[in-house]
Amino acid sequence: MHALSANLVHFCRYLRARGLDVVPATGAELLKSAELIGFENVDDVRAAFRAMTISRPEHRPIFDDAFDLFFGRGWKQPRPQIVAPPEQMSMKVPVIGVDPPSADDDDAEEVSDQLGGSYAEKLGKRDFSDLTPDEIAEVRAMIARMVWRPADAKSRRWVADGHGRRPDMRRTLRNAVGPRSDFLPMEFSARKPRKRPLVILADVSGSMDKYVEMFLYFAHAAPARMGRVETFVFSTRLTRITHELRRRDPAAALRLVSDSVHDWSGGTRIGESIEAFNREWSRRVARGGPIGIVVSDGWDRGDPDLLRVEMARFHRTMHRTVWLNPLAARPGYSPETQGMKAVLPFIDDFLPAASLHDLTDVIRLLESVPAHRGERRTG
Repeated sequence: MHALSANLVHFCRYLRARGLDVVPATGAELLKSAELIGFENVDDVRAAFRAMTISRPEHRPIFDDAFDLFFGRGWKQPRPQIVAPPEQMSMKVPVIGVDPPSADDDDAEEVSDQLGGSYAEKLGKRDFSDLTPDEIAEVRAMIARMVWRPADAKSRRWVADGHGRRPDMRRTLRNAVGPRSDFLPMEFSARKPRKRPLVILADVSGSMDKYVEMFLYFAHAAPARMGRVETFVFSTRLTRITHELRRRDPAAALRLVSDSVHDWSGGTRIGESIEAFNREWSRRVARGGPIGIVVSDGWDRGDPDLLRVEMARFHRTMHRTVWLNPLAARPGYSPETQGMKAVLPFIDDFLPAASLHDLTDVIRLLESVPAHRGERRTG
């Protein structure tokens, strides 16, 4: 049973790397189903595993290939060792029916983890425009697995806190009656921490095609880490896609986004799009001191004076304004376009967004944003 458990763990990791919605608990569920069904009929086990791991018809070929890869077409005959997906580059795949792994397998697993980490590091530095379809799927899965916690903001609500700086006279006087009244210790309070909102405006014009899709996967994962997240895309006009990104499956969410955005890969009018946000949405979604993120390469066909005025308004409504430009990662880049020159005075942080490594820097920024505007961020 030890070999079966190990095999199922690697099987789930492989499916997750290929884009299936498989969580760590799925391995335990597969093990329990295998114990109930038995191993006499491989087709029964295949059908049970398929029902527990796939939710879309297009995932079935991926599952069948993975099932044959890990378990073979027969349960009793060992398969030759196979190279697993790139995430576990040289992992030795245990097969049902073989002897339990020896001590040498632990060494092999340690080496494979090192190779997998090296591959992930190399993939994280690749420009999104240079990724192959298989690498794109790997990066999407890595974005979904990112673990991060943004810096807390301070709400207007006060809560009891022994280390707070504000005296809480109500609680102090309440203790005046009782066994502690002779000493009357001072009670303190502090502002209750809360998650800071996030507002995202992403450029979906033709020059951003290779980058914006990957950032929308990042935006899809952000609500689980941040507080309220509002997402908009723009090309020649502004479109709110917050509702579409609430779908649990990121691929399905992006399909809904593609259907609802009618100017995808069109021209770029950044000033008019930010004006539409300031006029129609700012009062509704910019409450609570949000962080504003604009994702664009700055190529604007509109009026630079309008962009300057509207970006200044946008900056005033945000706790912090971040501009992500995929071109900024290129050697020798300088923001010389009219659009970038117009917005630079109203940007707090200017970062590249062309690779997974760049998105990691964005996460570090969100984790270190100070509680008050004007303070220096840590990190």
